[in-house]
Amino acid sequence: MRTALVSCLFWSIISLSAQSELEMKLFELPDVIFKKIDTPEGYESAYQLKVKQPLDHKHPEKGYFYQRVFLSHKDYSGPTAIITNGYGRPTNRITEIAKLAAANQIQVEHRYFLESSPDSLDYDYLNFEQVTADLHKLNTIFRTIYSGKWISSGISKGGTTTIFYRYFYPDDVDVSIPYVAPVNHSAEDKRIYEFLDKVGTKECRQDIYEFQVKMLEEAELMKSYLKWFAKGQDLDFSYLNIDQAYEYAILEYPFSVWQWGTDCGKIPEHSAPRDTLIQHFIDVVGLAFYSDKSMKDFGSHYFQSAEEMGYYGFEVDEFKGLLKHIGQNGNPSAIFTPDKKEVEFDGALTNKVFEWTQKTDLPFIYINGANDTWSATAVPEVKKSESLWFFMKDKSHGDARIKNMTDQNKSLLSKRLSKWIDRELDVSVLD
Repeated sequence: MRTALVSCLFWSIISLSAQSELEMKLFELPDVIFKKIDTPEGYESAYQLKVKQPLDHKHPEKGYFYQRVFLSHKDYSGPTAIITNGYGRPTNRITEIAKLAAANQIQVEHRYFLESSPDSLDYDYLNFEQVTADLHKLNTIFRTIYSGKWISSGISKGGTTTIFYRYFYPDDVDVSIPYVAPVNHSAEDKRIYEFLDKVGTKECRQDIYEFQVKMLEEAELMKSYLKWFAKGQDLDFSYLNIDQAYEYAILEYPFSVWQWGTDCGKIPEHSAPRDTLIQHFIDVVGLAFYSDKSMKDFGSHYFQSAEEMGYYGFEVDEFKGLLKHIGQNGNPSAIFTPDKKEVEFDGALTNKVFEWTQKTDLPFIYINGANDTWSATAVPEVKKSESLWFFMKDKSHGDARIKNMTDQNKSLLSKRLSKWIDRELDVSVLD
């Protein structure tokens, strides 16, 4: 008993010593405020940081904001994974990349989201040049602490940010791993339409279309019930009224079916009870995505999409006469800018980055779900590249992950990543 207590005390002292050493290093970093948070399993310590970032990295005199960052510390000489979130990041979470590489993790909340927002949302400073400069500053200051290899990774819009980060700062990291990351060509990227016309079986696509038609034909009846659902969820509709929100949600339905991997066998038949139809609609797309809260929460995302990132729209030719509230003069856009701000799209950068992905020899691992709608605008494979591409069969936006790969692909990925970061990897840690 005494031996066990002595051993416990010994390791507690070691842990506190390591924590104290890291805190001394954090104190020495410029523009960093930190506080201790719960330590994830397998790590020595973790901190929430507030890092002072210029609004304009070329003109720091224009002001600043504090960016929220989560640091999970494991090893000063080991690899470090910088996780490029595309939206808000309210809590610390260890990603599968950090687990696989046994890496320190720096998880970054995107500028203009949640706590990483300036006092005044001047959207002139919300662009990929400024976003990636935020990441570069973090890389620069944390290289004074961590001497090992660096990995960048992100999911969805965070994955797109990973790609743009490598474009602007190719020497910041040793390998980039974007998951389910679109690189769009235009504000209405028509590759989305081509994908939706071909994905899955003809029978499933027909079932999707017939569900949309049924929900539009009986729109008034369906909305009479959904209005009570919206009230119960405290959903407000002033950016779009509830009639517009409903029609947008019906148009969004096939995108969501494939993005999130809805089982085609669960699409209700035309003759299904009303409650079954409504519940399926709520489960797959619902109204919340088009409510005022969502418009506010995703306003910065929509602005970036409208200005330089590109996005998608909705084809409406098949619904002539069924849409009553959003019009049919051209395809409606899925972009909803803050306060309905008029934004002119400039695709020069995103198309330049796309061309760069087809030529660069920098190490990348692209992970996509073959059924994910966003795979339509994923970076296509370059056959002679040393980089890796995975378009995972039957996987979508939420489950295209290394842990769900075949054993053969897990082995291929871990061997290539091991080579690039000079560390033996054990993929079984993801099981």
